[in-house]
Amino acid sequence: MLHRRTFVSSATALAAASIAIPQVFAQPKLEKTKISIAVGGKAAFYYLPLTISEQLGYFKAEGLDVEISDFAGGARALQAVVGGSADVCSGAYEHTINLQAKNQFFQAFVLEGRAPQIAVGVSTKNMPTYNTTADLKGRKIGVSAPGSSTNMVANLVLSRGGLKASDVSFIGVGVAAGALTALRSGQIDAISNTDPVMTMLEQKGDVKIISDTRTLKGTQDVFGGPMPAACLYAPAEFVQKHPNTCQALANAIVHGLKWLQTAGPGDIIKTVPETYLLGDRALYLASFDKVRESIATDGLIPADGPRTALAAISSFDTAVKRDKIDLSKTYTNDFARRAKDRFKA
Repeated sequence: MLHRRTFVSSATALAAASIAIPQVFAQPKLEKTKISIAVGGKAAFYYLPLTISEQLGYFKAEGLDVEISDFAGGARALQAVVGGSADVCSGAYEHTINLQAKNQFFQAFVLEGRAPQIAVGVSTKNMPTYNTTADLKGRKIGVSAPGSSTNMVANLVLSRGGLKASDVSFIGVGVAAGALTALRSGQIDAISNTDPVMTMLEQKGDVKIISDTRTLKGTQDVFGGPMPAACLYAPAEFVQKHPNTCQALANAIVHGLKWLQTAGPGDIIKTVPETYLLGDRALYLASFDKVRESIATDGLIPADGPRTALAAISSFDTAVKRDKIDLSKTYTNDFARRAKDRFKA
């Protein structure tokens, strides 16, 4: 009996241990708990998943102490990561392609947006007789920051209209109140920007929209396929050395994406900082309705998305050679896939 009792208690202990093991592996030790994320224009809907995950404590729930630094545009945020003052960038996927063309390897590991959410509009005040893209020659175009994704979309629009980037002047105006002021005061003739800025300008009749990627259909029309947009990306070496930390970051973002799938307008208003509303709650919500479908649902980068991005960039940037870019090195879905399974996103 003694032997049997010993066997039973040992078996019970083993069973208990086997139940506990998945919990231990579910929260592996993070290689780095304090993480700095650089973002270019956090108030834009483009980065809403980042804000939601931060405001609802999803990073903390993963054991992360995240510090988010906000810059005027994606290009500035990227500079912070390249320069070493930030670990991870919340920015446009296409930067990973541009960087590889310069022999710098960065990898996206969770998607926040499945459409660029960028619209290009011309000023109805400065260009009331605008007819075709050719009319933009010699004009000033406002972008979030030179070299950012808003600049990239503007370059694409220009190239399709027979113009080069050098035919216009690009001016950084940010993605908030400064962008509204620059357009309305006549400092710029056209603008390439995100929401809520573009919807606010559009609804007040300040701009005429000439290109729009705020919807999945609009993105398909402009790019000819799915175009991955905002994502978390970092130097490939960082991703390799900090897999558990990257998993925790992906978990937090996918958790935020899951929340956004069922969140109502009132939930959004209660969660984002008051300053993001730009003084007009109703217009902010109208903007959200317009871009809602462009927010990623599960953090996965679509298989044909990177090809769409490469085709777009190489069509106007001669420094990016299609046959020289290895797209498989620009992203991984491994972290997002695990997060998707965990949160049933």
